[in-house]
Parts: sequence; structure tokens; C-alpha cells
Amino acid sequence: MPETAASTSRAPDALLPSLTPLLHGWLPRQRWFAGKGRRVTGFTLEAATELLPLDGTGPGLLHLLVRVEQPGRPAGTPADCYQLLLGVRPQLPPRLAPALIGRIRQGPLAGRAVYEGLRDPRLAGLLWERLRAPGRIGPLNFRATAPLPPALAPRILDTEQSNSSLVYGDSFILKIFRRVSPGANPDLELPLALAGAGCARVPAPVAWFETGAATLGVLQPYLRDSRDGWRLALDALADGREFTDEAAALGRATAEVHLALAAALPTERLHPARSRRLAAAMDARLHAAAQAVPALLPHVPGLRAVFGAAADALGAGRLQRIHGDLHLGQTLRGADGAWAVIDFEGEPAKPLDERRSPQPTVRDIAGMLRSFDYAARTHRPWNAEWAARCRAAFCSGYAEAAGADPRDDPALLRAYETDKAVYEVVYEARHRPDWLPVPMAAIERLASSV
Repeated sequence: MPETAASTSRAPDALLPSLTPLLHGWLPRQRWFAGKGRRVTGFTLEAATELLPLDGTGPGLLHLLVRVEQPGRPAGTPADCYQLLLGVRPQLPPRLAPALIGRIRQGPLAGRAVYEGLRDPRLAGLLWERLRAPGRIGPLNFRATAPLPPALAPRILDTEQSNSSLVYGDSFILKIFRRVSPGANPDLELPLALAGAGCARVPAPVAWFETGAATLGVLQPYLRDSRDGWRLALDALADGREFTDEAAALGRATAEVHLALAAALPTERLHPARSRRLAAAMDARLHAAAQAVPALLPHVPGLRAVFGAAADALGAGRLQRIHGDLHLGQTLRGADGAWAVIDFEGEPAKPLDERRSPQPTVRDIAGMLRSFDYAARTHRPWNAEWAARCRAAFCSGYAEAAGADPRDDPALLRAYETDKAVYEVVYEARHRPDWLPVPMAAIERLASSV
């Protein structure tokens, strides 16, 4: 069909200069742009593919991989690469006006309107057709594990942060990675491994697209009758209800995921040298955080003692693949009460190699414990006892399924919770100063616990 033909006929060196003035203003405003606060000094086009040819009459869909040059990048590290899906029309209909990026003034697309293509149902539907017909289009490779149904109505979700998501017919969700790095993205790699291991706690990927070097998007079943754990916890607090049964069940689900990952993918023993490096990295992050947020300075001696106490404990464990960014918002509870775990990308700000490296499972546990604290802090007055009961129930549920209680190694659990709280302090100080008391309360508690 003409609408699904694709080409890369337009010379990239002619496309980018005409788009550059628009990207300079638009990119830094996007929630998924990681380089906020730093000046954009230039762009390099890695690849350009016309998923729907820009024929001058109807809409076109342009897929770009663009490197964004910014000062302050560590020597030897490449500039961040972003995936853009740009719609192009001679005239933009009123319903798409909020998606407008700008009008091109020069070059091969001069006079046309450029806009966020994912907000155009016609163009979002084209992506669905690409996934239904696996194969290569220029540098892009579309793959599927099973046949997909005919056209489903798309809608974009407005809750994403580091990525963008499209829901098709309330049956499937396509996550599109905005900041891409060479290598398999854990949000494809780990759910595929879990599906192979028979773990039902994670929606199995049914299709994806990639370049030879990077994962670009993953399609999974959309759990439309589910609610996320963060919202459920807030509702329980607002209603004055306990959340311990749900927390215990979530602990069991987390343990099942960890056990399945250990069975499906290689594990390794945590050697003393690696243990010392992990503890040293925590200490280094604390030093940098204290320079950025002076409120941490009085607590640094106590926090360093936490990391020091964990050094020996770290040497006794094992490393495996984990979720990497586990919190209540990364979980879904179905109408039947069963928990699912989603979003295995890890912390997007960290390098992909680090996110794919084996870690102690207690890192995920610490992330969830911190999430219960965050939920409790939204209640007025702060319901610290509610959080403590949830934390205990989660660990008990985890121990029931895993056969090992994370509280049996308190120094290690405390170190990872401390490391997470230090990260939270820096994040809140930069982005949500009103929330800074949440991690600071944890810092005070942890710094006095050794």
C-alpha cells in the first residue's frame, strides 16, 4: 500500500539543517530529554527513515536518531542519542495544533509543518502496521513473536517520563524509548527471559523494533483492568486502611521475579574486590551529593559508617539481573488481586552497561521500601507507622517466596536503602524541593542506625 511504503531517499545532510532551529527550541522542553539545564550546542543525524513518504500532499512520518551535543559531557563518552518520530504536513489540522513543533523555513521540507507524530492517530496506526508486518525498513528492524490483530485505535499516554507510550485498542501498549544506547534494552531483554522461564508476573513482549545497535520500542499486553501500586497505596492511606496484605503479596511477587531471573540468566558470586568497589561507589555518590545539597553535610559521617559496615556483608552474596528501578509505580495489581511487575528499563539516567550488570537483589528491595516511605509522606499527618508496617509485610512476603529474608542481612539492606535515599535527596533538591523532607527523614534515620 502506498501509505506503508518507506524510504530513506531524502539526503540526511539536507534534512538536519532545516530541522535544527525547531529542535533547538522543542527538544529541551520534553519530559524525556535528559540534558535539561545544559545548553544544546549542535545535532548529529545518526539515521533518517521515511516510515511514510513525505510526498507533499498527505502526512509523512519521519523516524530520526539524533545525537544532541551539550557541554559538560565526560571525555570519551558519546553524546546522548534520541529517537524522534516527526509528522510532516503541508497544513496542520486544528485537532493536532497542540502537537506542533514548528514550520520549516528552508531545505527539502520548506513550508511544511513538523509535529510530534505519535499524537497523530493516523501515524501512530502506521507503527502498528509495521509491527504487524515484521521486517526491515532501512536501518529499522521490526520483529514479532506472534501474529497481531488488524488495526487497533491508538492513543498516547500522557503519564510517561523518560519514554513515550501508545496504547492500541486497550489491548497492547507500545513503549518507545526516547534516549537510546547501543545494546539490548533491559525492558525487552528481561521480560523475554522471564517469559522463557514461565514467569507470569511480567507481561511478555509480543513485538519490538530495533536497529542493529539498539532497542527502540517494545510492544506488550496492556493490563487495562489493573491499577498501579502507587495509586492503590495512596487510596489506602486516604481511606485510613492498612496495606499490609497487598505489600506482602507484592513481596512474594518480587521474589518470584528474582528467582525466575536467576534461573533464566547467569549469576555470579560477589567477590571481595567487587564488594569494595560497590561500597566505594556508594561513598563517592554520597560525597558528590553532599556537595550538591549542603543539607546532607551533617549526616555524612553517619552515612559513611553505613557503607563501611556493609563492605563485609557485600562480600558474602551473589549477583544477578534485577529490575533496577523498583518502586510502587512499577507494579500493577489486577482485578483478581495478582501483582505484575513492569518497566524493566532500570534507572534511565545510568549508562546501559551499568543497568545490564548483575546486582544484589537487595537493591530492588531497598527501592520498594523507600517507595512505601514516599507514599506515607503524602498523608497528613505523616503516617510513618503505616510505612513501617508495609515495609515489614513486604519483606515477610519476599522471605516466604524466596526462602531468605532480606532483613537477615541488615547492614546490606541499610546500605542500599541509604544509597537510594542519597539519590532521592539530590533529585528532590533539583526538581521538587517541597518533597525534600521525604528522603531527608530517611537520611536522619539511617545515619543514626549504626
